[in-house]
Amino acid sequence: MVNVSDHDQVVEPGKASPTRQSQAYEGLRSLLLSGSIEPGTRLTEAELTKMFDVSRSTMRAVLVRLTQEGYVTSEVNRGVRTRSFSAEEAADILEARETLESALAGKAAERATEEEIRELRSTLEAMEDCERRGDQAGYSRGNRRFHQQVKEAAHQQTLARAYDTLLYPLVMRQYRNLSVQHPRTGSLEEHQAILLAIVTRNPDAAVAAMRHHVASARRALLLRTAADSAEPSARPDQDAEGGEQPASPVNA
Repeated sequence: MVNVSDHDQVVEPGKASPTRQSQAYEGLRSLLLSGSIEPGTRLTEAELTKMFDVSRSTMRAVLVRLTQEGYVTSEVNRGVRTRSFSAEEAADILEARETLESALAGKAAERATEEEIRELRSTLEAMEDCERRGDQAGYSRGNRRFHQQVKEAAHQQTLARAYDTLLYPLVMRQYRNLSVQHPRTGSLEEHQAILLAIVTRNPDAAVAAMRHHVASARRALLLRTAADSAEPSARPDQDAEGGEQPASPVNA
């Protein structure tokens, strides 16, 4: 259970503390982005108010905001549910991610500090170790950290904000093919190429390396949706045998 404190803020009677509401929003948003809740899952106010220790009115405001931002959907007689995406919507999001993250990598090559480059090196070394040991979960965590570090090293808030609205982790949670090898063949080498371009302060090379890297996710999605079309009985969140997929790490 997630407990969120008021920090002794004084608020008007009947209104939630901005801190309490914002923490509930960030907590639920992070939970959705983690991929631990399957697409189409109904979210009830009663369960969420207990989880985040807030009032129903506060959680209702949080759900309204998440609905407006596209993380969840709200329908009459169906309630609030986690977002699911059509194949066309998912492909559009991955295409936008390609463009935005490539631009961020180019900016990182121009603007990354020496400390940020050291952190990127450290993350990549950890990913290399995970690949040697066959630690898929560790590699996935490193992958997410590497991409986050590139975004931060770009020091370009407008691009970063646009990137953060893409809901890419939710798309990958729904469509990632768990039957393929993980990490994907060539993934580590692609990360190494991105880092080399940043280290050598070559924006054009960084853009090209990142675009090549993230394009693999879109190609994988197209292959997955083609397979789904051939198997109309299989839902996007099921494997080929019709069994539910466990929560999967999000990777490029």
